[in-house]
Amino acid sequence: MIQFTDVYKRYPSRYEALSGLSFHLKEAEMAFLTGHSGAGKSTLLKLIALIERSTHGQVLVNGQNLSRLSKGKVPYYRRQIGLVFQDHNLLHDRTVFDNVALPLVIEGEEHREIGRRVRASLDKVGLLSKERSLPIALSGGEQQRVGIARAVVNRPPILLADEPTGNLDPDLSRDIMQLFEQFNQVGVTVFIATHDLDLVQSMPHRQIAIQNGRIDSRMSL
Repeated sequence: MIQFTDVYKRYPSRYEALSGLSFHLKEAEMAFLTGHSGAGKSTLLKLIALIERSTHGQVLVNGQNLSRLSKGKVPYYRRQIGLVFQDHNLLHDRTVFDNVALPLVIEGEEHREIGRRVRASLDKVGLLSKERSLPIALSGGEQQRVGIARAVVNRPPILLADEPTGNLDPDLSRDIMQLFEQFNQVGVTVFIATHDLDLVQSMPHRQIAIQNGRIDSRMSL
């Protein structure tokens, strides 16, 4: 499903964020990407989402070589990926419903289908009763759930999360991770970047650790 082969990412400043990364994530696998702040976790996820492109090496996603994907095809490629961020990135002047609906509106889905799929996503994350609320009226954990509902509303086969529990207490963090497990159980490939090693080690999923832009084989399980 996701395969990195000798991948490097160098910026114009000559800073090398990733150096010779090689790993493989199977279809419908759930795994954690760990490492200290600045290790390269966010950069790695950006390469998968084609927010950034690698400098060298090969990134394959679902058999597609991302280095050969033209700019015009990037928006269509991204439809197969759901993104969850630490800071939610919600529109605070829009309702919960409108925030979750945004990807479907961009794709041009018809109104009835948007309503059905948004409510199904909100129901999945336990927030159907909050669809008319504004994000400011929600707790941090609820806002993160809205972000997850938005990420999965178009039913992507891949879900990427960058420090999704970074601002949450331990109990809420476990609740969010259980949500990711539920999506994984129905066949979604889930890849989560996190520095919360205690939480990672309490869950039965593979850990890919990076340090200074390289795979840390001592910590990877």
